[in-house]
Amino acid sequence: MNRGADGVLSRGDLTDDEWSVLEPLLPTSTGCCGRWRDHRQVINGIIHRLGTGCQWRQLPARYGPWQTIHKRHMLWSADGTWERLLQHVQAVADAGGGIDWDINIDPTSIRAHQHAAGAPAMPVCASSEKGHPQTGMLHEALGRSRGGFTTKIHLSADGKCRPLSLIITSGQRADCTQFEAVMDKIRVPRLDLDELFRCGLFSGRRRSVSG
Repeated sequence: MNRGADGVLSRGDLTDDEWSVLEPLLPTSTGCCGRWRDHRQVINGIIHRLGTGCQWRQLPARYGPWQTIHKRHMLWSADGTWERLLQHVQAVADAGGGIDWDINIDPTSIRAHQHAAGAPAMPVCASSEKGHPQTGMLHEALGRSRGGFTTKIHLSADGKCRPLSLIITSGQRADCTQFEAVMDKIRVPRLDLDELFRCGLFSGRRRSVSG
């Protein structure tokens, strides 16, 4: 557990070591569009919400305004920030031999609230489900079944049950149709020499090459 800004111990908050890995990858204030609210505080708020399942407006005050946390989460989901952070963490783990490449894939279905649907039924540019334009409920990854609205998460994990990639579809999508898509989405980049030095994964001395 870690002590928050208000002195309250918070289970699940980022440790100093975890924060040191993420901090260099996060956007910084440029001065022309205002300042970002403390990224660490906001991420801890998102972690708390995901861990407890509470509503955004029920987040403890120590994480700051819930509107800011919700907006940051939605923004980073849309612009790929979360995916870039995951890939960097995976790259660091892989460089240190920490990924067990015995990959497992498993889906799980999740019941959605009866009022979950409601996005505008207008087409978007791309589709995550082959042959189905992303309109209405498909864009929201909601499918109808006898029990109501359902969403399905197709996730790949390494041999230590740590996520490598995931795809979200409507609940009625067959597991076998998403196997290749989940595998194709596994993207663990290789760190270059400078990144290995920075992450403390290479202790050799640098050699300069003269022309």
